[in-house]
Formats: sequence, structure tokens, C-alpha cells
Amino acid sequence: MPSPEPIRESRPLRLVFCGTPQFAVPTLKHLLERKDFELLTVITQPDRPRNRGQQISSSPVKLAAQAANIPIDQPEKIRSAESQSMLEQLAPDAIVIIAYGQIIPARLLPIPKLGWINLHASLLPKYRGAAPIQWAIVNGETKTGLTTMRIDAGMDTGDLLLRQEVEIAPMETAPELAARMSELGAPLMTETLRALAAKRITPQPQNHAEATMAPLLKKEDGRINWDLSAQEIYNRMRGFAPWPGAYTIFRKQACHLWAEPASNEMRGKTTVGPPGTLLSHDGNLLVSCGHATLLRVQHVKLEGGKQVSATEFANGARVQPEEHFDNS
Repeated sequence: MPSPEPIRESRPLRLVFCGTPQFAVPTLKHLLERKDFELLTVITQPDRPRNRGQQISSSPVKLAAQAANIPIDQPEKIRSAESQSMLEQLAPDAIVIIAYGQIIPARLLPIPKLGWINLHASLLPKYRGAAPIQWAIVNGETKTGLTTMRIDAGMDTGDLLLRQEVEIAPMETAPELAARMSELGAPLMTETLRALAAKRITPQPQNHAEATMAPLLKKEDGRINWDLSAQEIYNRMRGFAPWPGAYTIFRKQACHLWAEPASNEMRGKTTVGPPGTLLSHDGNLLVSCGHATLLRVQHVKLEGGKQVSATEFANGARVQPEEHFDNS
């Protein structure tokens, strides 16, 4: 894309906002609160069945836009001729896009003068894709970050604008980290837009050789492999909360678990069995994991049942010595 002409400082920067989940809401609100930005319209996904009840509901971005009385557009497909015509008529200076959920076709990319500016929840080119926060936690990263970038026709392959590192706390789950990063991303987007308008940013190409992927989560990602170490399994529990969670099979029945690595004291007093073996120590329910490590189970939810404590589960199921969770 050719270098755009600088935007005149005498008027607000005219924006279209494109996003769907809660992660995008802090940036939308942040832009609405600043007088040097004018929000022309908000584009979000159509109302769809959501959550366990599958009731038709609006996206968090739509609800935030309604509260601010901002025009809303919900195209079934943003690649439609109607969407293209609408964007061309608006002629925005920039389109902010955050976790929108649809691929933007190449023919729409030249419409905004400054481009489509994306906030991505990783330090690109690491963790390109739909679930960067989750996979960073799963892989045991101790830090991640936020990147603003100008999108192109690829999957998170566009030129980099600004970046901000974010530490990952040792016990932080994906929803907790996402909530924190969404707040940090709002001022980063503001800074990016202002710097682009003033031509104070030189977009930098990504080093594609360093790229890693963070694909969309699947239910089977949550199946626990007890051959992994306790820390690796715990990381997957943190990263896959709340969905797909971490689950295993007990007496041919699926059950979701929440656990954490056992303390050094517990490890020193417990003989570790084959991976998946259930053990008891001072009223604690433990599970043997790979590399001679142990998890301390905190909660269990059998398929179709309610969540109970590990003690309630062990007592109710009358767990037998050396009984195990399936590892296949």
C-alpha cells in the first residue's frame, strides 16, 4: 500500500470500528471518549445463538455501540457488494478491526486511507491465528504482548506498527489474561492511529520465518494426555478455560477437571504411579502425570452433573486404590 497523505489535524480522524467479542469493547469505548476520533459506524457479526442456552443474542461490541448510539451494521458477509458500497460511501480515514470473525477480502483493503488497523493479542509474528492468548498460556510462555498492524490479504501477516509486551502471571487463565490485555490494547490503538495520521510510524514487514500459529480451538484440544508433566497439563487447563476446558475419561464417563501441580511436600511423600493413576494424600486427590510429577485435583465435573470438590468426587465415586483416568 502506498504511503498515505497525512490527515489534517483540524478535524477528527474518521473511523469505522469492526469487531465482535468483549476483547474489542475497551478499545471501542476508548475511541468514543476521545474528541480527535469520529466513529462513523460499527460493524459486527449478526445476532446468533450463544452460550449454553443457545438464545439469540447480540455481540458485546453491538451492545456497546447501542449504548453509545453509534450506527451499527451487521452484514452476514462483509465481502458483499452492499458492504463494499457502504464503506466506499463512508470513506473512513481508517478502519479499526479487532477479533471481527470474518476474513476481509483484498478488494476492501484500499478503502480506508490509513488502512485496516488490527489489534492482535500476541507479539507478531508469533502466534498468528484465532487463539493467540490461549496457545501462549498452553505453551508455557511467561510473556506475550499486543501488536497493532495494518492487515493485508494474509492471516495476520501485515506490516507491524506498534508492540507492547505483557507478562503472564503463573496462575493466570486465558479469560483473565484476555481481560487484562483488552484494557492495555485500547491506548495502544489510540497511539497507533494518531501516529499514523501524523506519519510518525514506519510500518515494518514481519519476519515470516519466525512465525508460529495459534489455530482455532477444538473440543479435542481439551483431552488430557497424562503422559505430559503436571505443569504442562496445568498450562493446558489455564489456556483452555473456559472452553474446551480440560477433560478425561473416568469409568467410561467424560469428566472435566481443574487441578494444579502438587506441592513439593506432597511430591516428597507420595509414590508416583503410572500416568493417570489416582492417589490420595492427607485428604487430597492426586493424579500421577508424566515425568514422575503430580497434580492435585481441586474440582471435578462429571458429564451431565454439577461441579463438585475433589473430596466430594472421591467419596461419591468411592475411588479405589490405583484406579486411574483413561489415557487414550
